[in-house]
Amino acid sequence: MATVTEEFGSMVFDDRVMRATLPAKVYASLKKTIDEGKELDLTVANAVASAMKDWAVARGATHYTHWFQPLTGVTAEKHDSFITPAPDGGVIMEFSGKELIKGEPDASSFPSGGLRATFEARGYTAWDPTSYAFIKGKTLCIPTAFCSYGGEALDKKTPLLRSMEALNVQALRILKLFGNDTVKRVTTSVGPEQEYFLVDREMYNKRKDLIYTGRTLFGAKPPKGQEMDDHYFGVIKPRVAAFMEDLNEELWKLGILAKTEHNEVAPAQHELAPIYTTTNIATDHNQLTMEIMQKVASRHGLVCLLHEKPFAGVNGSGKHNNWSIGTDSGQNLLSPGETPYENAQFLLFLCAVIKAVDDYQDLLRIAVATAGNDHRLGANEAPPAVVSVFLGDELNAVLEAIENDTPYSGAERKQMKLGSDVLPKFNRDTTDRNRTSPFAFTGNKFEFRMLGSSNSIACANIMLNAAVAESLKIYSDALESADDFETALHELIRDTIKAHKRIIFNGNGYDDSWIKEATEKRGLCNYRTTADCMPHLLDDKNVKMLTSHKVYSEAELRSRCEIMLENYCKTVVIEANTMVDMVKKQILPAVSGYASELAETIGKKLSLGSDISCGYEKATVKKLSLLADQIAEYTSELEAALLKLKTSDDICEEAYAIRDTVLGEMSKLRIVCDEAETATSEKYWPFPTYGELLFGVK
Repeated sequence: MATVTEEFGSMVFDDRVMRATLPAKVYASLKKTIDEGKELDLTVANAVASAMKDWAVARGATHYTHWFQPLTGVTAEKHDSFITPAPDGGVIMEFSGKELIKGEPDASSFPSGGLRATFEARGYTAWDPTSYAFIKGKTLCIPTAFCSYGGEALDKKTPLLRSMEALNVQALRILKLFGNDTVKRVTTSVGPEQEYFLVDREMYNKRKDLIYTGRTLFGAKPPKGQEMDDHYFGVIKPRVAAFMEDLNEELWKLGILAKTEHNEVAPAQHELAPIYTTTNIATDHNQLTMEIMQKVASRHGLVCLLHEKPFAGVNGSGKHNNWSIGTDSGQNLLSPGETPYENAQFLLFLCAVIKAVDDYQDLLRIAVATAGNDHRLGANEAPPAVVSVFLGDELNAVLEAIENDTPYSGAERKQMKLGSDVLPKFNRDTTDRNRTSPFAFTGNKFEFRMLGSSNSIACANIMLNAAVAESLKIYSDALESADDFETALHELIRDTIKAHKRIIFNGNGYDDSWIKEATEKRGLCNYRTTADCMPHLLDDKNVKMLTSHKVYSEAELRSRCEIMLENYCKTVVIEANTMVDMVKKQILPAVSGYASELAETIGKKLSLGSDISCGYEKATVKKLSLLADQIAEYTSELEAALLKLKTSDDICEEAYAIRDTVLGEMSKLRIVCDEAETATSEKYWPFPTYGELLFGVK
């Protein structure tokens, strides 16, 4: 049996494999492309393709695919075999540099947001050499970018790579000002913590809402939920442990740095966290992680739910995006060091992030906006929809000292006293963590906690990279032209703190008084829903910034705004139609069926004598009959609201109508259906309850 170290990356054409299989000159040229962004030569591509094919075939691969990330939010692939006809009637296995570099999948059925006409089907995939190829099943998967015939980005990888390059360019300018001429590249790194639910497949198959929408649209609260806090970090159940073990093996083979696994707060909820890696690779790995979670779950008779709020009344699932900036020499630019007050370079990069979050708080909210995440943000397991930055006591004191030009005495490193001599002694961190903050500094990185569990992390990191690049550009422009660098630097840091301290909040983000203070006193944005925030993607300041750094063209931005609003509308409409279907075909027949049985029971009991009252049966029949009438009425009102949507030709108007009308009708219908569940016999209720779903996996 292979050890973890032997198994790790065994299905990845990584640096170890390239160094062993490529000629020295080819390997050196490819490394320059990967590390420094140098142009790739076709002769190098041919050599890489040949070695890649031989390696893949030796491991059982018969096909290859350009693996890409279209604007659907999931990955896409079209498989081609390696076979080429031979003169003798047989086949040979071939794979050229041209096939490695470029593919041509049909682009007509992917969302484009008006970037091209429906009949314009041609699209191109282009190899991304910075992300390693890997084998999945019997297919060699080559990570690629995806663009239209006109060159517009139709994917999430292309803008992400552009944003990383934008930040690299501006960060190098800053480092040069500090006398660092040896750094050749600055990159961002990410470690996305992935939350998810596991439910029994047999129960899942009996719930149309889970099948069609990924979340439960009905469900009365069970007698026990997460009130006892006994699931969090609790003993992992055998069936779940077997899933996690299998999942780790699959991820490790693909070079995915799966590190931490545990039970989360809600029953049936769990988390997986990887070690940090370059943002582009981390994005690819997270997409793979979500896909493999679902495949492995199926092997264990389970279903992995990645929806942000699959169950009402218990915690939903997020994806904490731990983000940092580093150099090719290994320096973390967000590491304060022992004396952050004296670390001017760190303080400048810290201020660049603070400024970026304040200036583009709307873009960060937009980057995590989906119909599913709207249910989660602002609840007690997720940050509010108001973006703010948590720095902690020490950094906050440092910034206050700089702002006020007062001395900073430094934070005392206190030793933890645990009351027993046998326990190890260790220094307490200079600040606590704040789980209510959307954007928290956690030592040498920022944790962006607003992402939903099913989101691609690309969108959030595109906006974060681009916004920070803009801050660094403004700083570089000012400092490069300054007569006195030291004085200009001090003033720049001080002025940034004064101008953007409104975004810094170290308190309880769940407190209603904070939301009031944030919006009324500080002037921060509070976009509660996708419909509220998405149109702001096209605000002049956002378009100007994103296009100036060549992260998006204006046409690409307009397309994404339209696509995201369309996705929001389609998602809610599918949910509403599913509710109508379940009510008519399952819930109303169940309620009526149980009421009929009780009515028959009343008749039989009354026939036994006039002294029998049948009080319970009569009251229950009356209650069920009233509920059935309400359910039917509210269903009709929901159908009418859906019908009215079809009269709108404007996607923004449709999104507003969904926000203002359809969601309210859905909520109203759910309330009475859930009440009917509590009054209906278990024998009649047509699908598994919350109690069965949340506690059904042993």
